[in-house]
Amino acid sequence: MFDINLDLIKKYDRPGPRYTSYPTAPHFNESFKAENFIDEVIRTNNQDNPPYLSLYYHIPFCDTLCYFCGCNMIVTRNRDRIKQYINYVKNEIDLLRSYLKPDRKVIQLHWGGGTPTHLNPDEIEDLIGYINSNFEMLPEAEKGCEIDPRGLTKEHLAALRNGGFNRISMGVQDFNDKVQKAVNRIQPEDMTRQVVGWVRELGFHSINLDLIYGLPFQTLETFESTVDKIIDISPDRIAVFNYAHVPWLKKHMGLIKPEDLPKPEVKLQILKMTIEKLTSAGYVFIGMDHFAKPEDELAVALREKKLYRNFQGYSTHSGADLYAMGITSISQIGRIYAQNYKKEKEYFEALDNETFPIERGYYLSDDDLLRREVITKIMCDFELDFKTIEDKFNIEFENYFSNALEGLKEFAGDNLVEIDKRKITVTPMGRLLIRNIAMNFDKYLEKENAKYSRTI
Repeated sequence: MFDINLDLIKKYDRPGPRYTSYPTAPHFNESFKAENFIDEVIRTNNQDNPPYLSLYYHIPFCDTLCYFCGCNMIVTRNRDRIKQYINYVKNEIDLLRSYLKPDRKVIQLHWGGGTPTHLNPDEIEDLIGYINSNFEMLPEAEKGCEIDPRGLTKEHLAALRNGGFNRISMGVQDFNDKVQKAVNRIQPEDMTRQVVGWVRELGFHSINLDLIYGLPFQTLETFESTVDKIIDISPDRIAVFNYAHVPWLKKHMGLIKPEDLPKPEVKLQILKMTIEKLTSAGYVFIGMDHFAKPEDELAVALREKKLYRNFQGYSTHSGADLYAMGITSISQIGRIYAQNYKKEKEYFEALDNETFPIERGYYLSDDDLLRREVITKIMCDFELDFKTIEDKFNIEFENYFSNALEGLKEFAGDNLVEIDKRKITVTPMGRLLIRNIAMNFDKYLEKENAKYSRTI
């Protein structure tokens, strides 16, 4: 446990990237075409020992609209529309498969959304069967799926487990009835407990539960009750996200009245209480908004300096080529990021023409690769050895990053980082503000107009 200084959180609370990539998504551009993606696929695939594969599938469909949602999702109950989408995802698999060496193995698989379990059990079996027939999964592969307990049956989970999934992530947000009604997500506590019971009964290795603080009508007392219940449920991992009210980006957030949101001071008290309760209950504070039991792979990776960060957040598998399929999904391979079309129409048309459905992307410069490495190390290891970076990139660290080191002096003065013996070490309190610390190494921030969520 560590002392949580609310004054420091107030001081540094400002908009900033989450650094699931560097450069961040606002820098992707439409001059990057499918041809650029193919060139990098071929280049990385023809290496002597190409990396393992990480596969992401975006299932955008939801049954109902949650007013707080910041995801790329489509509310529909049209089963024909869903079946058509699945068929096109299969087409994308076929196209990708034609470019990859047949012996490349998968170390990580993730289904995100939307709500992947808006598919019915037969559709889940069909899609995972198609994936498994096209890719060889390593025995130790991490295979996770996001689920929604509303409308979920045990058969949904059995279909996932039979297909090889071993991790489940589920949104809870808040157990309070008034909060749930205000955000249009009615999910009683007993429903959540029942689904967690099914997950354990079916033998999944790990379950993650998501909470959100800053939702309408939340108070310190009501959210404390939710946290106590979550601790009692005892998931392996817990993520506690800050609600970012951005109705100019997500129009449906306009259905939430700003006057119903907790005041900034209350949000900070909620955050402090949550961290104190979870760490006192034995959870390891991973960083930013993630917690895990000490024996969980995420906590083990933190201790062993093997933690990684990608578009799904903190992960345990670095170095894999991430191929993402479905609308809006983002691939990360070699020196590029490539994002698929956001609309079904353009996504379908590209695949009809046997072309990768790339809408935009980014080719990383040498400087981008260097800064990505530095930011990733700081975000994941919470320390950075200058010599390690110098040896890998053939630079003189203090000269190359003189501005960043100057910017970090204020953080050092506030005991958020320690800079000693040519090494940066992030303190426990600094992990809460790790985005702010990493921002010192981002050369694009001063030049851009992108709107980010607040760091706390």
